[in-house]
Amino acid sequence: MDSTDMQRKLYKRSLFIVVLSQIFGGAGLAAGVTVGALLAQEMLGTESFAGVPAALFTLGSAVAAFLVGRLSEHYGRRLGLAAGFFTGGLGALGVILAAVNNSVVLLFISLLIYGAGTATNLQARYAGTDLAKSNQRAKAISIAMVSTTIGAVAGPNMVDFTGNFATSIGVPALGGPFLLAAAAYTLAGMVFFIFLRPDPYVVAKAVFEAQQSLDQKVDEGTGVQKSTTSGLIVGATVMILTQIVMVAIMTMTPIHMKHHGHSLGEVGLVIGIHVGSMFFPSLITGVLVDKIGRTAMSVASGGVLLLAGIVAAVAPPDSMVVLVIALSLLGIGWNFGLISGTAIIVDATDPTTRAKTQGTIDVLIALAGATGGVMSGMVVAHSSYATLSLAGGGLALLLIPVVIWSRSKSNVPVLNNKT
Repeated sequence: MDSTDMQRKLYKRSLFIVVLSQIFGGAGLAAGVTVGALLAQEMLGTESFAGVPAALFTLGSAVAAFLVGRLSEHYGRRLGLAAGFFTGGLGALGVILAAVNNSVVLLFISLLIYGAGTATNLQARYAGTDLAKSNQRAKAISIAMVSTTIGAVAGPNMVDFTGNFATSIGVPALGGPFLLAAAAYTLAGMVFFIFLRPDPYVVAKAVFEAQQSLDQKVDEGTGVQKSTTSGLIVGATVMILTQIVMVAIMTMTPIHMKHHGHSLGEVGLVIGIHVGSMFFPSLITGVLVDKIGRTAMSVASGGVLLLAGIVAAVAPPDSMVVLVIALSLLGIGWNFGLISGTAIIVDATDPTTRAKTQGTIDVLIALAGATGGVMSGMVVAHSSYATLSLAGGGLALLLIPVVIWSRSKSNVPVLNNKT
């Protein structure tokens, strides 16, 4: 606690453990994204409720985000994140049982539980920032997220392989990716439970409290400051809007593709590239957020998401190339928004309440995703995929007035003179 050199070493070690866990976590979250809607459509016999799986596991992730945040607040990141991943793995096993028994009720319950893995995978990004300096935070977030790319891209592209393996053991093909998810989430939880010692969040809180008790002036380089309401509002709004747009369009893309004769392998390829685009640009995004500022990257997020919606709307249904471009832009826009929004949230909180606040905000993000998932199926069923894509792109433009408002507030966190 008294050694800045040991804190620096623990920061690097913790970030490495987060990276290792996120590789497995990325593979776990990709299952629901890739085949969740297709499994629901197959079991329900209608596409009107094809957005329900995304809504359920994002709703489940909302509850999990709250609980993981509270666990982390009281017991540290190690126990909070491990518990979240183990719960997500249990939910994936439930989805497999639901597919085998053709039980819609069990499917919906299991998807709620499976959502814990999604929430934990996102909250893990905060563990890498606990001991980061203010000019390292966006980069730390980005390193954690880019490591998710490995599993997140591999997962959807293993749809055919896992499907064939599933059928060989008596499980429906669409249950195959959830076999991968169960194993991946369990491994991610084990990595945190075994190796995240000392706990970086516990250390960060102890350092902050010691500095406060000694009434020492906190060095500006540590970036420790009191919570700012406007910073929390802006960071949360940026992430909520990007989540709604991304989930809505992403959820209905597999259904749209299957309608126009694309194979399950082609669906997996498009979603795999999309998920890769959500995480792979993170290293560059983190540097840009730290260098040119949170505000600029939030605006860029809105612009890229608008472009993604337009491209998806005009894409010829049989064109894999244009669909890949649209979903890639969708992932990049989400990436810009999540990293810039997360950095704003970390800037606006102090270590004593940070985990709880982060968990609460991730609840709102998950609920936004659930709303996007439910509405997407209804919009497409009563209108079209193009309408959904254009509506999502238009919604992303709301980021601009939010950013304008944030610039008018003097207490929004400032980094290197750039909001």
